[in-house]
Amino acid sequence: MGKLVVTEFITLDGVIEDPGGGEADKFDRGGWAFQFERGEQGDKFKLDETLEAEALLLGRVTYEGFAAAWPSMTDEVGFADKMNTMPKYVLSSTLQDLTWSNSTRLEGDVADEVAKLKEQVAGEILVAGSAMLVQMLIDHDLVDELRLMVFPTVLGKGKRLFGDSASAKAFRLAESRPVGEDGVVILIYEPSKS
Repeated sequence: MGKLVVTEFITLDGVIEDPGGGEADKFDRGGWAFQFERGEQGDKFKLDETLEAEALLLGRVTYEGFAAAWPSMTDEVGFADKMNTMPKYVLSSTLQDLTWSNSTRLEGDVADEVAKLKEQVAGEILVAGSAMLVQMLIDHDLVDELRLMVFPTVLGKGKRLFGDSASAKAFRLAESRPVGEDGVVILIYEPSKS
């Protein structure tokens, strides 16, 4: 049985939009994640997380952004190779052409498709970005872990990770640790059993 892990760069006010700054034409406050030093521990956390994952699950918008950037990237630690070779699943009713290697489109009911995917994949399935998808996954109790790398900034606007929900959801803090010198904090939450 797969473990669904949501991993996000997030601001203090919950914004996850354009942390890398690649969408300057759409969002004038992008690039915020790279204004802070997350240190070797933060870099190692992101590398280990990616190398240990079995698959990616993405919404259409995040998939399109990743597919435009990752195929041309290389590095010495294996991060880019892993991103480009691991299976990628895209939940979209409109996206037809999946140009990034090892990509499969999932269509239909989100809860059903993701539940099937969790049965098929033995290991961690990472969800990055994909705010609307993450909100649906949380609403359907499909998230096994939230990994938030919190950056000490307030943007005041932008796409937020947590929107209106069909019901209240409780999580318990499993781990917290500061990384780097600038006050970046990793918070790991699991659904509360009570």
